[in-house]
Amino acid sequence: MEREPAGPRGRSLHVTSQVSHDSAKEVRRLDRVVIRFAGDSGDGMQLTGDRFTSETASFGNDLSTLPNFPAEIRAPAGTLPGVSSFQLHFADHDILTPGDAPNVLVAMNPAALKANLADLPRGAELIVNTDEFTKRAMAKVGYAVSPLEDGSLDGYSVHPVPLTTLTVEALKGFDLGRKEAGRSKNMFALGLLSWMYHRPTEGTERFLRKKFAKKPQIAEANVAAFRAGWNFGETTEDFAVSYEVAPAAQAFPSGTYRNISGNLALSYGLVAASQQADLPLFLGSYPITPASDILHELSKHKNFGVRTFQAEDEIAGIGAALGAAFGGALAVTTTSGPGVALKSETIGLAVSLELPLLIVDVQRGGPSTGLPTKTEQADLLQAMYGRNGEAPVPIVAPATPAECFTAALDAARIALTYRTPVFLLSDGYLANGSEPWRIPEMDELPDLRTQFATTTNHTLGDGTEVFWPYKRDPHTLARPWAVPGTPGLEHRVGGIEKQDGTGNISYDPANHELMVRTRQAKVDGVQVPDLTVDDPSGEAKVLVLGWGSTYGPITAAVRRVRRGGDVIAQAHLRHLNPFPANLGTILRGYDKVIVPEMNLGQLTLLLRAVYLVDAQPYTQVRGLPFKAEQLHDVLKEAIDHG
Repeated sequence: MEREPAGPRGRSLHVTSQVSHDSAKEVRRLDRVVIRFAGDSGDGMQLTGDRFTSETASFGNDLSTLPNFPAEIRAPAGTLPGVSSFQLHFADHDILTPGDAPNVLVAMNPAALKANLADLPRGAELIVNTDEFTKRAMAKVGYAVSPLEDGSLDGYSVHPVPLTTLTVEALKGFDLGRKEAGRSKNMFALGLLSWMYHRPTEGTERFLRKKFAKKPQIAEANVAAFRAGWNFGETTEDFAVSYEVAPAAQAFPSGTYRNISGNLALSYGLVAASQQADLPLFLGSYPITPASDILHELSKHKNFGVRTFQAEDEIAGIGAALGAAFGGALAVTTTSGPGVALKSETIGLAVSLELPLLIVDVQRGGPSTGLPTKTEQADLLQAMYGRNGEAPVPIVAPATPAECFTAALDAARIALTYRTPVFLLSDGYLANGSEPWRIPEMDELPDLRTQFATTTNHTLGDGTEVFWPYKRDPHTLARPWAVPGTPGLEHRVGGIEKQDGTGNISYDPANHELMVRTRQAKVDGVQVPDLTVDDPSGEAKVLVLGWGSTYGPITAAVRRVRRGGDVIAQAHLRHLNPFPANLGTILRGYDKVIVPEMNLGQLTLLLRAVYLVDAQPYTQVRGLPFKAEQLHDVLKEAIDHG
């Protein structure tokens, strides 16, 4: 179960102590910890956090991460808008969120300290790079007096460390200037934290030598800085305590695990879907934050028959993908909300053509350019209705970074079975966050093979055999998928309304109504699993219903509510169009339904419209995920005043 972080309400970590046999330093055992690395956008905080995460995953802890970085490629150095951070929560048991508040903050400069100090609970550890606390640097963020000297940090366990100076000193044997040597201070910090929490080191050293293979001196300098940070922790009197967090041996089913981010899991899911469908994978895409990593990753997998096309714009990207679908490929386009707006006309064309196409929308804060590097769930109604005319599209939304893999397979199943475009709604939190993922066995993956049309399918009154491109499967209402060039199956498709069966252009009112209602019926008939409700006692009066990346915070909050002695039910939607068949019955079975969303209540609006239930939204649009304690308080209030 998820346990509580240290915080202002008096909760504390479970700690035991022992003295190391190798030194006089004390070793304390923790069941969990939350660490946040913060610095300038050029300080390598994302790399530092990623390496700490990788070693933590290899050690066997359960973990969850929250990268947080500015949208600017290089914001002005030392300013609040330029602060980049990486938060990691790891434990000896299963956890669900990156943590509400850090137990340890590594602040590389005054801006990092000021931007993150409010999140740090009293008593937490604070490691500060004192070299950067110059008058000029402090003035940039409004510090008239150094916070290291004015008593404002008295409530924290402060470790002032001249990280830059120590790094430069450690690299004296290398032919590097002070500025160039100082760039490795993030590796010094990583070494120090790796010592503090007994993280493995071999993987990071291998990574650095591989990353800088063409610059061996830089590689060895980074390794030296990393080792110097470790040795500093081991020898200095400033750090008298180190910590152990045991592997989460009982948290996971048996299998082979790796750390994975949502974008990487989704990429692997798409490759797996193409293999299981025995179809080539085609990605037509235009780079956009936070979806670009999918394009980057898929471009590496030509050996699996993956073809990637970086188009000149969003419209060209989806146009190429739809053309690939017409040609018999598993076609994908990736984007975020602004790109969906540009792709909307071609998505409508895909609805009309009735071809399988996956539209991956990694949601971010909007509208317009909005918050490119921050998370949001505000594209649900855009996915549902953001096209002209009646253009229904199935919608699938993963709940965790690892679940992006299975959600991609699920979306491909629907697209191929029903000959329809399908939205896959991820978001920035899932895309960039990471967690352990059990690598599935091949026999666990679904069979997604589909049959292309190979023969004529209709007989005219005079006995002539012809191919009708819109003659449907009676069970799925899917039309046949004929690869261009198949002898005898020549046909044309286009955006103008088609005659039922023949596919000929038709302006007949009755035919148009038939085709519109048939396309809607096809989406309504998509087979999705019934919704499962977690209601152990069966006596709950309040149901909390979520979708997408709210799963972790909601589940953590529900655990807290139950540990406090209250009963509450929880359910989480993966399929948002069509809804599971039993959703209405479930909603009507509870006195109160609370729907947390990172938007202004879009799912709530749909639930009220479809099921006529008084679902209550709890919303935020801050570019950040919910905190478990925040949702706990909301759910507790709903139970107490139900």
